[in-house]
Parts: sequence; structure tokens; C-alpha cells
Amino acid sequence: MPPNQKQYELILLGATGHTGKLCGEYVTTNLSTTLKWAVAGRSQSKLSTLVDELKTLNADRVQPGIEVSTLDPQDLDALTSKTKVLINTVGPYYLYSTPVVEACAKNGTHYLDVTGESLWVLEMIKKYHETAKANHAIIIPEIGVESALSDMLAFALTQLIRKELSVGTREVVASLHEFKGTPSGGTVATALGIMDRYSIKDVANSAGTWASSPVPRTGPEDGPSLLSKIFGVRTIPGLGTVTSSPVADTNVVTVQRSWGLLEGGSLYGPNFTFHEHMRVRNIIIGIFVHFGLSFLSLAFTLPPVRWLAKKFSHAPGSGPTNEESKAEALEYRAIATADQDDPRPKRAFAKLRWEGSLYYLTGVCLAEAAMVMLKDDNLLQRLDGGVLTPATLGQPFIDRMKNAGMILEVEMMPDH
Repeated sequence: MPPNQKQYELILLGATGHTGKLCGEYVTTNLSTTLKWAVAGRSQSKLSTLVDELKTLNADRVQPGIEVSTLDPQDLDALTSKTKVLINTVGPYYLYSTPVVEACAKNGTHYLDVTGESLWVLEMIKKYHETAKANHAIIIPEIGVESALSDMLAFALTQLIRKELSVGTREVVASLHEFKGTPSGGTVATALGIMDRYSIKDVANSAGTWASSPVPRTGPEDGPSLLSKIFGVRTIPGLGTVTSSPVADTNVVTVQRSWGLLEGGSLYGPNFTFHEHMRVRNIIIGIFVHFGLSFLSLAFTLPPVRWLAKKFSHAPGSGPTNEESKAEALEYRAIATADQDDPRPKRAFAKLRWEGSLYYLTGVCLAEAAMVMLKDDNLLQRLDGGVLTPATLGQPFIDRMKNAGMILEVEMMPDH
């Protein structure tokens, strides 16, 4: 069906889950009241209850349709044929969502999700990038807290350096400066269950290897010293003392793919590298955190440990309470170094901050990215299709996120 004849502009699949509900609430209260959209899932009764709840938030808008659909390929083919954009919050993605991506790629339907399963995303790239490109379907996984924030930071900093200095960027170092949040049941189940499918060797072969980039990265890379790699601690002027971050690998893979997708690496610069860490108060704490995360990674390879962790976490489909979410906050800080032949190259600084529910932030990312796809025809023509990244939505996505309450500040730093 041609895009201008689709029944809906947007379908939210998995709408009755924790993240899906929050995304639906944001669509209801913040997007255009004339948006033609639908909620989708397996249970008619749960979807009807959700729609009734959404009506109480904004009775003046066009209420969503209800689409009952299983993950059967025939159902998904019918569902994705009805809409221009499909938001998918059905996880764990490696278990359930491969046929969703396949249906969107085949039917030319734009797709968004919030997985943090970078190994699964690599599978989707290999399987469906060319199909999606041929059918002009834009497939963007990981457009939530993982990994849209890091991707936006890297994009904003490299563009500032390009604008101010007319050169590429040699390195972006990001730091998770503040994090207050509680993982949902679905997040925990995914993190633990993914070890049932992928081995440590699989993870090691993908993380930091530029495996996601469509063009090869050649040449030496700037980065931490050997001692810093061993102990996990690095002191960075402007960011302070940092150590290993539990979400770094996923975000690094996404930024590396953005580098390759955006003008074949030339937009960011041929020598670009990206590293992500987490702020700590001092070196001793940083060493303990680094080795603690390493120990947990190994422990979670053991089925009994994963069973215990699942037992004491939120159940899938649930998450932090409204009261717990009010106290949540997240802040990233990052420094970019210009690729200049100078012993003291110029640098740029960025701060990205969100206050409030982090799962709501993920819902905001999904909804605002969908609106970029629905409103910016010129951008869509340039992107054309394929498995892409949050940064490929560029400044229009950043502008919409800032209007939604996200703080993103970038500036050149004084000479040092």
C-alpha cells in the first residue's frame, strides 16, 4: 500500500507493557491531536483498557485505534502494511522481534525500538539492511536511553567542531555523570536472558571492533593507556575521574555505526573514535567498580546467578512506580577533541540532562523520532532506507527532544 494511503501514521506495538504505556501517554498528551495512530498487542481487553485510560489524559484528541496482532508473520505483515511508522516495545527483542523487523523491512514501513541488545542489532543489520534499503524502510533500533543519548552527544559535538573549525573530530569521550534510576522487569529479563543466546566470545568479537560500521575504520585509535584499560580508571580534564560503564559497549557500537553511515566517516572525520565511561569520586572507587562489573559479567554467565537476579527484580511488563520515577535523573557529559595537527588541539564540551522517569524519556525518544519520520520528507529522502541509527535523524531529532524537555548544551572550550 502506498505511504499516502496507509490507514495509520503510527502504530505502537507492545502498548500495554511498561515502556509502551509511557510512550502511549506521551503521544496522547504531547503530539498532534489529529495524529492517526493505533495501539497494538495480543490482548483485545488489555488494549481496550489502555485506550480508556488514555482518553482520561486528553479527551480532545483523536483516540487510537486498536489492532490485535500476534507475532505470527502473517499477522505482522497485515499490521505493518497499515502504517507509515511502527514503534516496537516488545522485548526481549532477540526472542520476539526479529519477525517484526522483517515485516517492516519487507513492507517499506519505518521502524523504531529501544533494545539495548547490540548483538541482536548486528544480526538485523546483516539480515535486513539491504531489504529495508530496497523498500525505503528506515529501521532504527536502540533509540531510547540506550543508545540515543550517546549518539546525540557525539553528533552534536562533531557538528560543532566541524562548524567552528572546519575539521573532523579525533575523539569524543563521554561520561555518565549522574544516574538515578531503577531498571524495569523487562530490562532485567533481557540483560539476563541474552546470555542464554550469546556467548562471552560473541560479545568480545562485537564490542569496540567497529563491526557495526558499514565502512571499515583504519588507522590508529586514540584512547586510554594500557594501565587505564587494565584498572578501568581514567582521569580526563573537564570530566574528572571515570571508570567502566555498564552501558558503554552498547552505546559505542551505535556511535561507531553512525560514524560509518554519515558520509562514510567523513562527516565525523576519518580518525574519529568514541569512548564512554562513568564518573566516580576517586581512583580507588573506580578500580572497585571496574572489577565489580567484570565480576558480575562473569557471574551472569552462570544460570543459577541469573535465576536469583530475575527472582528479585521487577516482573517483565512492570517497572518503577510513579513515586520512584519522580526522583530519577540522568546526565551525560562529553568532551570532543578536534583532529588538528597541533600539540594542544581545540576541544568542545557537551552536557545532556533529563530529570524524571527514564522510561518516560525512552517513550519520548520513540514518539519524537516517529514525528521526525512523519514530518521531515527531505530527511527521509536523504536517508532512503536501511538499518540506521538515532544520529542519522540529525538536528531535527535533537530539536524535538530539546522541546520535549531534554537539556543539551554544546560549546567550544577555552584553549588549554
